[in-house]
Amino acid sequence: MNSIDPLTGLLDRFGCLQTAQKLATDSTASDKPFAVIWVDIDRFKQINESFGHQGGDEIIKDLAQRFRKRVSGRAELCRMSGDEFVFLAPKCDRKQAQQLAAELISTVEEPLTLGNLTLRPTASVGIAIHEYGEDSLALLERADRAMYAAKAKGGNSLVCSGDEPIPGRLGITLAREELEIESMLHTALETGGLRLHYQPIIHTSGRIEAVEALMRCSVNGENIPPGKFIPVAEKTGLIIRLGEWCLLQGAMYARFLQDAGHQTKVAINVSRAQLVSPKFPQALNAALICSNVKPELIELELTESLFMDISDTVQKNLKSAIAAGVSLAIDDFGTGYSCLANLKDIPARKLKLDRAFVTVLPEDRRALAVVKAMTQLGHELGMIVVAEGCERQEEIDALVAVGVDAIQGFFYARPMPEEALLPWLQKRNTK
Repeated sequence: MNSIDPLTGLLDRFGCLQTAQKLATDSTASDKPFAVIWVDIDRFKQINESFGHQGGDEIIKDLAQRFRKRVSGRAELCRMSGDEFVFLAPKCDRKQAQQLAAELISTVEEPLTLGNLTLRPTASVGIAIHEYGEDSLALLERADRAMYAAKAKGGNSLVCSGDEPIPGRLGITLAREELEIESMLHTALETGGLRLHYQPIIHTSGRIEAVEALMRCSVNGENIPPGKFIPVAEKTGLIIRLGEWCLLQGAMYARFLQDAGHQTKVAINVSRAQLVSPKFPQALNAALICSNVKPELIELELTESLFMDISDTVQKNLKSAIAAGVSLAIDDFGTGYSCLANLKDIPARKLKLDRAFVTVLPEDRRALAVVKAMTQLGHELGMIVVAEGCERQEEIDALVAVGVDAIQGFFYARPMPEEALLPWLQKRNTK
């Protein structure tokens, strides 16, 4: 069944890919034309920055309703991401596609009211006509490239595939790879291709401070590195589903460890997309209820910028998490652009120093001075300070010397699957 974008009710990226593949197959079999029209709203970032994401969402929903009326019965509508729409038009040749695209541009240009302001947006549009035997990925890529060519001309324009400058192979390969990874993520969610590995965090006293849950993805025996699938998941919105899965699985494993006699805290990463969602408290509480785990055994890791987000939804979600009894940690501290003046108001109990400060120790004295200052600051605010990415004894000695409380890194343990962690914990406790 095709998947639907929750904001607009249109086909989402994955649904678009499925439908495009069917139409491409039909086009090849019947030798009838098939057009893809890719529409991107110009300068939409300014709308989000001026009116917030809620205002931007209202504009997207309004445009989706207009598009639905305009192309009723002539094309399948899809929302690819953010401010991008795709129209799949069967039995539509180049001339007909250009006429339809012109109608869509006119639809976008109709005045929109947001608050007391009247907006007159424009769009960049790319068109690609299916070629005999062409697969849907290649067709969508051509439409996307044509749209970017229109945007490069300054926006408010239309470009047909073949008329735009030929891009380098890197861009084409990257676009195809992202679509393939997105498809594999859907498969992993449906077939159990996701797993959590756990990396211990060791207190300088020797006890286990916590274990961090790290997501792994494998489809048909092929492992997808997190550095590849996480950015795609964030770009496509799949990160919310992945995050909710991670919350539940991490909580259930914390309960498993609890039943095995290990009161070991499990640290779970939370993305921006999750925390800006009004449904986050429900997802967190569902994970706690289903696992029946002690809330104090769950720790949520968030980047410092999330704590600094003053939006009502984020602040409510942070308060809900604390009210549920879980603890919060600032992840990758020192790499963002947050104001230190606000740090005193952050309800976090743990400060995790990014590995960028660790890998140059002890040789880089300036980095060591920064680590020392951040550690002292964390302690003054009542936080446990953890250093990430430790791989050498020399690094650990330097970190311990400046007062860091706990160490995470390959020196002690690499991330390991569930079935390996419990024996590791038992072996360490018998030493």
